[in-house]
Parts: sequence; structure tokens; C-alpha cells
Amino acid sequence: MSTAEPRSTTRADGTRIRPALLRYRVLAYATGVWLLVLTAEMVAKYIFGVENTPTWIAVVHGWVYFVYLIVTLDLAVKVRWPVGRTIGTLLAGTIPFLSFVIEHKRTQQVKRDFAV
Repeated sequence: MSTAEPRSTTRADGTRIRPALLRYRVLAYATGVWLLVLTAEMVAKYIFGVENTPTWIAVVHGWVYFVYLIVTLDLAVKVRWPVGRTIGTLLAGTIPFLSFVIEHKRTQQVKRDFAV
């Protein structure tokens, strides 16, 4: 929970925050999906001994996560998240299913605080 009071939004804030929030949401879901695919690939490879797993899944997740970091930082700067919230949100793309949960929480918080 944020202890800071919500800022009143202006038209300029809404036009800057709304697209940044949409980019964040899309990349949070994409990162979460690719992390689940990567997790399934690792389970297949190391637990079930599947020999021919695709090696490109980790690369795709890595690049999607990199873009997620950029768009999350962009949103964090625009809505002035505290450092702890920003770091927690950035790390959400490294734990399966967490990016979906955190995306929902952050989206609700931004919509509430900025009326977008």
C-alpha cells in the first residue's frame, strides 16, 4: 500500500500514463507467458529427461523480459513509484505467475491514483 496521497491527474498526465500503462500490461503478460513456457521446458528437460527441448525459449523469454524492464521503468518514472515498488515490479517477471498478480495490483493502483 502506498502512503503517498494520490496525485490529481491532469489531461497531460492521462495522455502520458495511459499508453505507458498499456505497454506495461502487455509486456507483463507476455513475460509471464514466456516464463511459464520456459518453466515447462526446464521441467521437461531436467525432471522428465526430455532430450530435444527447444533452446530458443530461454532467449525469447530473456528478450521479452528485457523489454518488460524498460516499459516498467518508463511507467514507474511517469507515475513516480517509490524505489521498492519499482524493484518489486521489475522482479515480478522472474517468478512464475507473479507477473500476472503484480500486473493486476499495479494496474488497479495506477487507475485509482490517476483516474486513467
